[in-house]
Amino acid sequence: MDIDNLRAFVEVADLGSFSRAAERLHLTQPAVSKRIAALEEALDVQLFDRVGRGITLTEAGRTLLEGARRILASVEDTRTRIDNLSGEVAGRLRLATSHHIGLHRLPEPLRTFTRRWPKVELDIEFMDSEEACREVARGTREMAIVTLPARPDEALNTETIWPDPLVPVAAPDHPLTRACRLDLPSLAEHAAILPGTGTFTRGIIDDAFGRAGIRPRVMMETNYLETIRMMVSIGLGWSVLPRTMTGDGVVELRVAGVSLDRQLGLVTHRRRELSNAARAFAEILRGQAPAGVTCPVPPASP
Repeated sequence: MDIDNLRAFVEVADLGSFSRAAERLHLTQPAVSKRIAALEEALDVQLFDRVGRGITLTEAGRTLLEGARRILASVEDTRTRIDNLSGEVAGRLRLATSHHIGLHRLPEPLRTFTRRWPKVELDIEFMDSEEACREVARGTREMAIVTLPARPDEALNTETIWPDPLVPVAAPDHPLTRACRLDLPSLAEHAAILPGTGTFTRGIIDDAFGRAGIRPRVMMETNYLETIRMMVSIGLGWSVLPRTMTGDGVVELRVAGVSLDRQLGLVTHRRRELSNAARAFAEILRGQAPAGVTCPVPPASP
């Protein structure tokens, strides 16, 4: 079985689309279709059911997917180990990060890294933190810089770089800012604009309300914190945002008994060898950690 054909198969299976897989692999859609056809011919099975514009894996496809992931992971890990022998910091570094972190946390580390290691080709994709963690677990991204999950996948190492306290916020003229004393029931009486259900940040918020036996009255959801901030600033509702995003039309609400924290940092695969480029970038990120914060070094691959 050809490695490039297996890689195309895994991308189509993960993305559920020949066109999106072609975009990810920097190929044309006919080229991806040709690779899948060659793999089906070699195995004498059909790997996908094609119904209209949609595709789903056949039973043979589901069986192949597990083995294909292991083969590709082994090939990639071996290639990384060989490349690392030279000691050179070069090649492609495939990163995933969230829009918020890319905007507010990564510019300086990226500037430092590209100046120090100009031979590295950065391949950065912006996505939700949850999807970025899945990409690292699948091996399609070497590293993610994201909001860290409270309960990470067993295949992942996580490492805090930036503690990121979250605070309830509202516009300066919102009725909540005039309350003498605020608590979670008070917040729940007013419309909220929150991150989407299922996101790591929303989980932190829901856990706090759940412990109090309360559900917030959510009028709108979006995963873009900058959009939430704008909507809060014009008085459409209250929200919970990183403390670093307060000010300029958004004020922190002092809510009794509420302490919300999330961690931003690195996600890598527990059983994969990191490239020299990934190790170098991790060291630059660790230099961003505030004083007093200990960042554990991920254990070496067995």
